[in-house]
Amino acid sequence: MSQQRNRIDPASREPLEGLLAAIPGGFNSISDIEQRRTVVGQLLVEPELDKNVTMEERLIPGPAGEQKIRIYHAKKSKKPAPALVYIHGGGMILGSIAGEAAISQMFCAQTGATVISVDYRKAPEFPYPCGPDDCYSAAKWVFDNASELGIDVKNIGIYGGSAGGGLALAVVLMARDRKTLNFKYMLPIYPMIDDRNETSSTHEVTEIGIWDRSANIEAWNWYLGGKPADSYAAPARATDLSGLPPAFIDVGELDAFRVEDAEFALRLLKSGVACEFRIYPGAYHGSEIFAPEADLSKRIVAGRVDALKRFIAL
Repeated sequence: MSQQRNRIDPASREPLEGLLAAIPGGFNSISDIEQRRTVVGQLLVEPELDKNVTMEERLIPGPAGEQKIRIYHAKKSKKPAPALVYIHGGGMILGSIAGEAAISQMFCAQTGATVISVDYRKAPEFPYPCGPDDCYSAAKWVFDNASELGIDVKNIGIYGGSAGGGLALAVVLMARDRKTLNFKYMLPIYPMIDDRNETSSTHEVTEIGIWDRSANIEAWNWYLGGKPADSYAAPARATDLSGLPPAFIDVGELDAFRVEDAEFALRLLKSGVACEFRIYPGAYHGSEIFAPEADLSKRIVAGRVDALKRFIAL
C-alpha cells in the first residue's frame, strides 16, 4: 500500500482498496473509454426513487439537438419552489444523470428544491466547448421555463462535483459575461478547473487510484482536443472572478484538485464574492461516493446539504 493511501481515513480506504483489488490501477487502467464508462456505470447503481420525490425525464432543445434532463420535485415543497441546476461529474469523459440520481433526489428530498439534473456531451467524442454549451443551454431553459416548472426564478442555484463543478463555474462565468442567468448561489464541489496540472497537489496525488495526476492529464487532453484552454474550459484561468454568485466549495486533503480549488476559493474572496471553503483531512476525490457509510463521508454530505439550505433561505 502506498504512503498516500495510508493517509486516507480508514473507513473511507476500505472500499477503495476493494475497488483497486478488483481493478488494479483503478479506472484509468481501462484504456478503452467505452469499456471504462461501462465499468463506472455498473458501480454507480441507480437507487429506487425516494418516496418523498417525483421524477420525470424530458428532452429539451440543446445546441446539438435534443438534450436529456431529469426533473426531481419534492412532493411537499412550497410553490413556487427553489431550484437547483445539477451537473454530474466524470472528468468531462464519464458519468451520467442516472449515476448521480441518489445525490440529486437526496438534495430534493432534504431541501425541498426542485432539482434539474443535466445531461451533456462528453469528450473525447465531443470536446470543448460542447460540455459548457450544453450545460449553459439547459440552465437557460430552466430560467426561461421557471413558471411552467413551478420554481422561483429568484431562487435558483447551481451544483456540480468534479467535472460538474468545473462546468458549473463555466456556466456562471458565461452567464455573468452575457448578462443573462441570475444564479442565487453556486456549489462547485472539488471542481476540475485547471488544465495546467502545475500545483503541488497534482504532483503529490499520483498513487491514490481515484482520479490522480495521470487520469487528470489524460482527461484534459481529451477534453481540449489539442486546443488551448480559455476561462470557460478551465475556470482557474479566468482573470476576473467578480460578480459571481456566493459559493460553497469543499475538497479532500488527498485530492489532486486540493490546491487549485483552495487558490480559486481565495481568489473569489479577494474578488468580493462570498465563499465558504472546506478541506477534509483523510478524504480523497469522491471518497463520499465510494464510502458513503464512513463518518467522514456523512460529514461531507451533511455540510453540502446544510449549505444548500442556508443558500435557499437567504
